[in-house]
Amino acid sequence: MNKVILAHFALFALNMLYGANHLLAKGVMPDYLGPNAFIFLRAVTTTLLFIAIFLIFIREKVNRKDLPRLAVTGFFGVAMNQLFFFNGLELTSPINVGIIMTSTPILVVILSYFILKEKITILKAVGVFVGAIGAIALTTLGKEPGFDSPMGDLFIFINALSFGIYLVIVKPLMSKYKPLTVITYNFIFGIGFILCYPGVWSDLSEAQFSLFPDVVWLKIGYVIFGATFLTYLLNIFAIKHVSPSVSGSYIYTQPMLVMIFTVLFAYFGWTESFVGAISLEKIAYMLMIFLGVFLISRSTYLQRKRKASGDKDDSDL
Repeated sequence: MNKVILAHFALFALNMLYGANHLLAKGVMPDYLGPNAFIFLRAVTTTLLFIAIFLIFIREKVNRKDLPRLAVTGFFGVAMNQLFFFNGLELTSPINVGIIMTSTPILVVILSYFILKEKITILKAVGVFVGAIGAIALTTLGKEPGFDSPMGDLFIFINALSFGIYLVIVKPLMSKYKPLTVITYNFIFGIGFILCYPGVWSDLSEAQFSLFPDVVWLKIGYVIFGATFLTYLLNIFAIKHVSPSVSGSYIYTQPMLVMIFTVLFAYFGWTESFVGAISLEKIAYMLMIFLGVFLISRSTYLQRKRKASGDKDDSDL
């Protein structure tokens, strides 16, 4: 029971770290560091840290036939995910980033249907529909001039889509190997793909690292160690003690945490103020996405409950 409670604390903590990350990373780009150079620093440092932990504590052998899948998961889960996230964050508001990211469970349901041939029940279909309407409305009708960008919102959506693909195709690997083994190999392959992107090298050549004030280095350090390395470790601990549906439900907290941090950070002068990007219209679209994810989670819970009781008829769930 103590570990279950700690797992809940870990999930809430990692979502707090993610929520603050959207604002602090935004404060670095593009005045000090281009998004692609930021990705380089983040991915290289995190990869080295995971390799060190893997070599010291894990040393699990991986079957050669699984390397292609690990490369694909590294491409979608690290390279595509981070490239579109940081380039999208540079353009749009952290508020939109937090809200759009909640659509990931909806995308996972759709992708699982096409990739894994998993059944979409009526309740899930309704959840997908409601959540999709909320996401589309947010990115097309809920724009706040001066804060939001359609292109940035599209990049964040592609980021959520790529992470959704990752979550679907990584399932067999996570059940076969230790999570840290999979993540280490994902980052090794992912950094290889990132280094192939020309924008990384152009951003690095333009960065004047010697001119960065201490506060910028602190923000970069937070993004690398707090919002990347630490969040992965917290998530690995959490998923050992709570179900995936419980873990996934914590994504609900991100938009609200981003809004709270937006007000707090603006008050203390830690970041640029994005309070103007918060509107009742956005909150309404956010609630639609929440409702969609809730219906999907509810359907999954009812399906598992029926299977546990021996009832195979879950067509209406």
